[in-house]
Amino acid sequence: MNKKRPLVIGIAGGSCSGKTSVTHAIYDVFRQHSVVVIEQDYYYKDQSHLTFEERLKTNYDHPLAFDNDLLLQHMEFLLQRKAIDKPVYDYVNHTRSDEVRHVEPKDVIILEGILVLEDKRLRDIMDIKLFVDTDSDLRIIRRIERDIKERGRTIDSVIDQYLKAVRPMHNLFIEPTKRYADVIIPEGGENEVAIDLMVTKIKTILETTSIV
Repeated sequence: MNKKRPLVIGIAGGSCSGKTSVTHAIYDVFRQHSVVVIEQDYYYKDQSHLTFEERLKTNYDHPLAFDNDLLLQHMEFLLQRKAIDKPVYDYVNHTRSDEVRHVEPKDVIILEGILVLEDKRLRDIMDIKLFVDTDSDLRIIRRIERDIKERGRTIDSVIDQYLKAVRPMHNLFIEPTKRYADVIIPEGGENEVAIDLMVTKIKTILETTSIV
């Protein structure tokens, strides 16, 4: 007997809004069934044809930074219950790595990233669309802490990038996608009530479609 079509959950929101926390909260509940997370960050375009200096100019918060054609192709494969080799991005060299990660198809697919709701083709395959909405002052504080501790950045460089690229791109491209969301979750992973409601809704859908 053929299995039902996998359930696709899209989780969008600004940089350091708490998307990953929400994703992990949902994943932890359903991991005993069959769930996989596809991160849009893994699908930044290959830049091996550019010099290193040219790569440094990449605006990672712009829709054109992503290879959504490949992402959509991989999502369609997973929906057809076919395995994929997910790309890995090398943030040190600012281009796609030679490494890939094999991903088997699952009953639940969580597609997470700042601009997953920006592309209509991706929205059209989602069953549930979430937007994690967090105040900008909290997001910049989180970003400063993350980039200094995890990426060896200076506070000046983080703030400069935020003012020149992150903030304007958020206002221009990310924030407007909120209107496509079925559910808006304020404060990300700290909003336990909203997450509990989403978990209940997802369980209902899965039970109705006889996936679990």
